[in-house]
Amino acid sequence: MEIAGNVALVTGGTSGLGLALARRLLRAGADVVLTGRSAERGAKAVAELGRDVGFVPGDVSDEDAVAAAVAEAVRRGRLGIAVNCAGSARTGLVLGRRGPLPAAEFEEVVRVNLLGAFNVVRLAAEAMARNEPQDGDRGVLVCTASIAAYDGMPGQAAYAASKAGVTGMTLPLARDLARHAIRVVTVAPGLFETPMLAGLRDGMRASLIRQTPHPGRLGRPDEFAALVAHVVENPMINGEVIRLDGAVRLGLG
Repeated sequence: MEIAGNVALVTGGTSGLGLALARRLLRAGADVVLTGRSAERGAKAVAELGRDVGFVPGDVSDEDAVAAAVAEAVRRGRLGIAVNCAGSARTGLVLGRRGPLPAAEFEEVVRVNLLGAFNVVRLAAEAMARNEPQDGDRGVLVCTASIAAYDGMPGQAAYAASKAGVTGMTLPLARDLARHAIRVVTVAPGLFETPMLAGLRDGMRASLIRQTPHPGRLGRPDEFAALVAHVVENPMINGEVIRLDGAVRLGLG
């Protein structure tokens, strides 16, 4: 499916991977609507992109917020692309200095990362199902997981569980939506230059880079964006989880 002429909804699009993707989709001719929890970051992103980019504030785990973002995308034209980059990277040891990890903290991460992704898929798919097919597709849905779904580090029990849930639902979602000519694909990024890793100590950063066979560096957000753009344009990529990680397999440090 061509990117040009479609409206793309990018959740978590005000920074990091989502913002890089918004830039890429705009260059390819899409109309873009961003979502994010911070109105301040949203305004900054829209100003930086310098086009008639839409922004709808809200949390992806909030059904009404996602519905409002989908409605804004549909108002602008053919919602053909929806990419979920929103998420929580909150960490915590199962048994730490303060005792067991509170169940509410675990639930919050799963709610944002897993339920949030599902909200985006189900509500965007409802709108896409009304589209006329373009190159055989009514729409393309892309979720963002993480290599933590496979190689979770200490303190990532909640995060890894939520991202494993995203990878696990990818194929059944694709099978469910095949009758509507809507594809579903998940990208599982490795270690990328994003705000999530910006606060790492130099020693920890160097340790993580050493675990990446080639290229021996952190990924660049535009490389994530390039893969998502290819997924949209390649009709045979469906129901798949694609690791984008330079062959890294995380150990304990």
